[in-house]
Amino acid sequence: MQIGIDSFAAVVSDPETGRTLSAAERVQNLVEEIVQADQAGVDSFGVGEHHRPEYLDSAPAMILAAAAARTRRIRLNSAVTVLSADDPVRVFQQYATLDLISGGRAELVVGRGSFTEAYPLFGLNLRDYDSLFAEKLELLLKIREDTHVHWTGRHRAALSGQGVYPRPLQSPLPVWLGVGGTPESFVRAGMLGLPLMVAIIGGDFRRFRPLVDLYREAGRRAGHAPDSLKVGVHAFGYVAGSAQEARDTFFPGYARMLDTIGRERGWSPPSRAAFDAATAPGGPYLIGEPEAVAEKVLYVNEVLGGVTRLSFQMTNVLMPQPKMLRAIELLGTGVAPRVRAALGVSQPVG
Repeated sequence: MQIGIDSFAAVVSDPETGRTLSAAERVQNLVEEIVQADQAGVDSFGVGEHHRPEYLDSAPAMILAAAAARTRRIRLNSAVTVLSADDPVRVFQQYATLDLISGGRAELVVGRGSFTEAYPLFGLNLRDYDSLFAEKLELLLKIREDTHVHWTGRHRAALSGQGVYPRPLQSPLPVWLGVGGTPESFVRAGMLGLPLMVAIIGGDFRRFRPLVDLYREAGRRAGHAPDSLKVGVHAFGYVAGSAQEARDTFFPGYARMLDTIGRERGWSPPSRAAFDAATAPGGPYLIGEPEAVAEKVLYVNEVLGGVTRLSFQMTNVLMPQPKMLRAIELLGTGVAPRVRAALGVSQPVG
């Protein structure tokens, strides 16, 4: 199993000083976090895509390219690319270029996104939410397969054999399908034989097992080899020296972030009691000291019937940078080795 980190490049305020970091400082800190993850032995780092004032990741490939130049082994991926609102040709070109810069470490996780700001920003109609994604995913996969593409669709000008360059170092460029809880999305990933990245930000991990099984069965029926049907999980996570320290450090920023989103969507404000319960052994948050977090990672692997990658969503809007860097170090040096030892997996080659 691979252990990864995902970040949404949120604007951060230092809780000790009250000062909000400038956009330049925050992006530089994010690159520093990716470098720390690489040095600590974390397997992957993903950067999200948002088009909102509280996030700085509207162009994640740019951030990942900056990190690629300063890292040597960690895999670099989007988390997720809002493919519905983008041009598959440009998406492929950007990540093929990232693949060349990084020496073959780029990956795409594509999805429809949980926010809708990108659609009006790029002149798209939300009524086309499903058809945009299906059509653009089809085109992206065709471009990945062939340099010269003949293709016609509803939402983009046709291609009549034009070449799409550059080509990536990896062949094929890895493309994961990012999904929430919609059964149709799991089936689509299985039928296409694409690796699956499941966002689990609440509820019991076990309730996702029928959906994962649906994915695997759809893949089997479509004739894809079982070992090609990879399952990834994206979940809230944070590691500190003790469970109490982890909860106390992570909760304030977590609460502010969810409260901001919740006011738009009509959610109740997050409570500390519910948060603490979610960090308990059966809860959905991978937050605590290294030993307990490693045990929960192994639990997730067991209940979902095998997980290829577990990505810790560590975005926090009230987090001193030294504590974030320490959490990344503990994830790579404290959690990942325990998981690898328990599963009989060797240390990644650096």
